[in-house]
Amino acid sequence: MTKPITSRSDDATLAPAGPVLDDSVLAESSDTTASPRSPWWRRGLPIVIAIALFLTVWQVVVWSGWKPDYLLPGPVAVLGELGRLASELTFWQALGRTLTRAVAGFGLAVGIGTVIGLAAARSRLLRSAIGSLVTGLQTMPSVVWFPLAILLLGLGEQAIMFVVVLGAAPSIANGVLTGVDQVPPAYHKLGDVLGAHGWTLYRHIVIPAALPSYVGGLNQGWAFAWRSLMAGELLVLIPGSIALGNRLSAAQEFGDSTGLMAYMIVILIVGMLADTAFSALARRIRARRGLATPAERGA
Repeated sequence: MTKPITSRSDDATLAPAGPVLDDSVLAESSDTTASPRSPWWRRGLPIVIAIALFLTVWQVVVWSGWKPDYLLPGPVAVLGELGRLASELTFWQALGRTLTRAVAGFGLAVGIGTVIGLAAARSRLLRSAIGSLVTGLQTMPSVVWFPLAILLLGLGEQAIMFVVVLGAAPSIANGVLTGVDQVPPAYHKLGDVLGAHGWTLYRHIVIPAALPSYVGGLNQGWAFAWRSLMAGELLVLIPGSIALGNRLSAAQEFGDSTGLMAYMIVILIVGMLADTAFSALARRIRARRGLATPAERGA
């Protein structure tokens, strides 16, 4: 009786040629070998160069004599004034009041914009009815809303919050709509196979897939909210309320160009820090989904 002969391919299927690696080990090895992170100084060097170039151009303009020093002070004088302001309690009170307004208004805008965006994404009739309206609201300058806000709500916190929400919510709603539109149809088919319908489909499949565009909408919404808030604090002066906007206005009224530019730098820094935070969050989400660009992999 002859012994049955087995092929080498059959043996390979029965016994693995090498050790079996766990999925987590493979993921860790791919993360460490495919995308080595560059040193911190390589990531921060472009920012330092940009700041140095800006300060150099600023100083050259001052040296050119285009405007006298009391109207256009140099960076040394402005940075010195900024250091002096940072030692005063009123400066931190003004910054705290402005940031509190920004966070409160932006949080309210996130809730309203997200709800409107999801509702419009799920209902074709609602989207056709308000889609163009949301885009139109996004393009309107925030200053346009202040006469109506002051007329309806008076000179107070409510008027500022009203304009901040109207400035940010349309961008967030558009971010939701864009993200939902970019979800591949295969995801919806997968939801049907898994028995996910209605809110369950959106909660577990559509919303996570739309997250990168949603974060982009949040970033844009924050930018609109910050601009609207600065315009509001310049136009709506509340007695006894200290904020960055009215301190900026006071510096302009008293001809304090050094203090005015110092407060402008503070406003710029806050905006840049917020943009950096949202950009880092967006990069992290893209990296976890394998969507990072070559430049982001090396960062």
